[in-house]
Amino acid sequence: MKAKAAVADGNGTFVIGFVDVAEPQADEIIVEMKAAGICHTDYDSLSWGKPIIMGHEGAGIVRSVGPAVTKVQPGNAVILNWAIPCGQCFQCLEGNQHICEVNSPVTAGNRASGGHARLESTTYNGQPIERAFSLGTLSQLAVVRQAAAVKIGVAIPFPSAAIVGCGVMTGVGSVINAAKVKPGRSVVVLGTGGVGLNVIQGARLAGAGMIIGVDVNPNRLEMAKQYGATHTIQADRADTGLLQAAAQVKQMTGGRGADYAFECTSIPELGAAPLAMIRNAGLACQVSGIEQEIAIDMNLFEWDKVYINPLYGQCRPEIDFPLLLNLYAKGDLLLDELITRTYSLNNLQQALDDMLAGRNAKGVIVFD
Repeated sequence: MKAKAAVADGNGTFVIGFVDVAEPQADEIIVEMKAAGICHTDYDSLSWGKPIIMGHEGAGIVRSVGPAVTKVQPGNAVILNWAIPCGQCFQCLEGNQHICEVNSPVTAGNRASGGHARLESTTYNGQPIERAFSLGTLSQLAVVRQAAAVKIGVAIPFPSAAIVGCGVMTGVGSVINAAKVKPGRSVVVLGTGGVGLNVIQGARLAGAGMIIGVDVNPNRLEMAKQYGATHTIQADRADTGLLQAAAQVKQMTGGRGADYAFECTSIPELGAAPLAMIRNAGLACQVSGIEQEIAIDMNLFEWDKVYINPLYGQCRPEIDFPLLLNLYAKGDLLLDELITRTYSLNNLQQALDDMLAGRNAKGVIVFD
């Protein structure tokens, strides 16, 4: 079967071309993609030094299954999940499915991990091609392991379902699963883009008493209020380390500092900023995936402060995805509203440009 797909060359560019997809074997399934979210990781994947089918957020309909598949069947609507647990390794048995030592494309060695369907199941120009994060959702057809699919059990448009599988899970999960924000406490969120808005939603769902959004963009701060921010601070780009903003946070929290602070900017120079925002014995959480080497003034840790760096909101797909979908169905989790604009696959470049320019809360590719 032929499928239109976005194929990155590994050197900074991509093309919209056609891939050949083989029938699924063993525990593989073929998903007809209906929608795929766009995030900064998709832009980063252009320069990973290898050809790949792009995309790691998505939802669609199961079209065919391999003989060993037991959990889904053709016709099921599913969300795809890139943190694919094996269920047997040390970390999975510890409850850390999001950092599976066998299947995770992040922690299993930056390669086509055990969670990846057969490399030869999809070819481009006659050559087997890897799928980003073991998924490759920017394709009309995606071949994945059955463990990558979670059935959708509520009424939800595919574009809204698609974004659950990365940005929403990362933001809400960082609050609920990782930081375990307590009701009535104060939370500050640095950066109110797509992930930051979901941290704000997570803080609202956790019952936080004060939720402070910090951003340089006043339009994003207005958006933050729609998702649960009770207060906002418009930061100055010249405010090195956001220390002036931190002084405002302390003033707003009785001179003490916030109980929790979440970094969602992806800016290495702001990696230490959440430590400046929290009180003694407070908790800072790095959400955006900063991996560069940064310098930290150890005075910022004084005293008894904790800084954590969770992956993917500590996702447990079969537990967390239904939870998020049920919150959506009840009207508590805003997903439809997050999608600023949809695009066709042919307009992927525009979607990436709009994301980089900060025009969207979330952009989504919708397949015909």
